[in-house]
Amino acid sequence: MASGAPDTQDRRPEAATTPLDGIRVLEIGAYMAAPFATMQLADLGAEVIKIENPEGGDPVRGTGPHLDGHSSPFARLNRNKRSVALDLKSDDGIAALRELIGTADVLVQNLRPGALDRLGLGYDAVSALNPRLIYVSVSGWGQDGPLAALPGLDIMAQARGGLMSITGAEGGEPAKVGVPICDLTCGLYAALGTVSALRARDLTGEGQHLDVSLYESGVSYAIWEAGKYFATGEVGGPLGSAHQTSAPYQAIRTADGWCTVGAVSPKTWQGFCTALGLTELLDDPGYTEPGDRHARRAELIPAIEAVTTGMTTDEVVTALQAAGVPCVPINRYDEVFTDDHLRSRDFFWQAEHPVLGTVEQLGSPMRLGGTPPRRGPAGPLLGADTTDVLRELGYPRQAIDRLIAEGAAGAPG
Repeated sequence: MASGAPDTQDRRPEAATTPLDGIRVLEIGAYMAAPFATMQLADLGAEVIKIENPEGGDPVRGTGPHLDGHSSPFARLNRNKRSVALDLKSDDGIAALRELIGTADVLVQNLRPGALDRLGLGYDAVSALNPRLIYVSVSGWGQDGPLAALPGLDIMAQARGGLMSITGAEGGEPAKVGVPICDLTCGLYAALGTVSALRARDLTGEGQHLDVSLYESGVSYAIWEAGKYFATGEVGGPLGSAHQTSAPYQAIRTADGWCTVGAVSPKTWQGFCTALGLTELLDDPGYTEPGDRHARRAELIPAIEAVTTGMTTDEVVTALQAAGVPCVPINRYDEVFTDDHLRSRDFFWQAEHPVLGTVEQLGSPMRLGGTPPRRGPAGPLLGADTTDVLRELGYPRQAIDRLIAEGAAGAPG
């Protein structure tokens, strides 16, 4: 239908100001993993076009807290993106998406495996349309295998992937990691895979399909557990905040709270004991090696806390840091979000939102000296960019109006 669609090879800037300038990414995603992946790409300068259902859009838009009717989490997770509302149940909506795919460098999607294939938008179909396309499929369990058709949520991946078997207190109920770690890690792997595939395309001229799952992302964390199991057959369990093999490397109780310590090298172990007046532990040969101390944690930690519970957190942290021992307090998030160190490094920043004004954002940990991450607008309003993007594709005004009307007709009243 449309004509004059730009060729991806013709959209390269003369001088990049961000690493992914000139890269167009389509996101057909919801909730966390795919949008988190495309947020990384958007931060790095890619043009990310978020394809949303006109009937409410990404379900995260309905996730609170809400400010003036707008989701606070959505405004942060979807920064630096454009929103195009297309009804993919209509022929016109599918046709418009196919036009967009023809102009894209990357497509990131986290629908159930097979969902886009049924719409004629699976990898084989769209790679014939755009052979240079990087097609990223994010799912719970992967695109094939016995579990592929099952719904996959972060907690499911944490459970089956072993993370919940080692998280929490010894003898306690199963616990998940406090953040959706499999979702987030899967998003990071998807972003890393994308930039790697773009580099490969620079060399070969060809796109490819990436298959990234929450399950395998979670299992990839099991470095210590795999080292133990494949060497000895031993299966680890929950250790609270303790390390798998060394001690003291965990949370320690104080008179007014907690701090964390990591005194596992000979130098830090000596400094730890000296700073806290526990020199008798230095004289005990059973505490010489980190592994020996780990094996005797049931004796060691109470001996340490007999001293630290008589000190405030600040006193413990000050004494140990002065001795060169890694030690910090355990912060609540209100303390994190007002942390002097993060503020001094300009980690937090303000993004403009068309309704909410400024929205404070978490910074990108990727501090590229020459091409820093972009700090653009907060998450867009649903369908805010539909008209502009379709016009860029060459759609006439009448066709744009029809597409928008189709979406509005299906939206709740």
